Amino acid sequence: MAQIYKIYMNECQLILADFLPKKLSNVQTIGLQDIDLEKLFQASKQKATKNITYLYIHPDIEKVFKSISQKVEIIKAAGGLVKNGEGEYLFIHRLGKWDLPKGKVENNEKMKEAAVREVEEECGIRINYLGPKLQTTYHIYIMRGKFVLKQTNWYEMGVNKSPKLIPQSEEDITDARWIDKSGFGTVLENTYPLIMQIIEKI
Repeated sequence: MAQIYKIYMNECQLILADFLPKKLSNVQTIGLQDIDLEKLFQASKQKATKNITYLYIHPDIEKVFKSISQKVEIIKAAGGLVKNGEGEYLFIHRLGKWDLPKGKVENNEKMKEAAVREVEEECGIRINYLGPKLQTTYHIYIMRGKFVLKQTNWYEMGVNKSPKLIPQSEEDITDARWIDKSGFGTVLENTYPLIMQIIEKI
């Protein structure tokens, strides 16, 4: 089975794959010696390198990804793409951008449990259905001066009817909203590339 890892860094991404992905734009092929996550992250902050997709292809890409990720601290998180009884999807507005509810996995907590807990806490609802894992995303950022790689598992979820949403303000969430597919344009205009990737699955 084809294997692909997409690591997001600001507006750029690093794609590690064992095949040549289709429909890529602004691609820069790199060698193994160029895969220094910290250097690529610093470069992604420059205007000149905005929206670049770095691509590395190797037959055993899982091994490559493991060796790269061992060099950085990994933070595990989990979240959900929640659909209500009206066919609308749950989005939150946090730190000026549209996002999906997610959060850090606690010690001894299963990924699925963390996903449900975080969605419920951040939006003040009860999840009625937990479906399969949609995908795993990776993104790099600086936390308290430290360079970290966040690995997030996203799950399909559902709620009955259309419950009232209560955004968790202490998590910097200013709005939580049910949005149907016709309203996705608003979200796509002001969200992260990683969230776009999940929305494309719908």
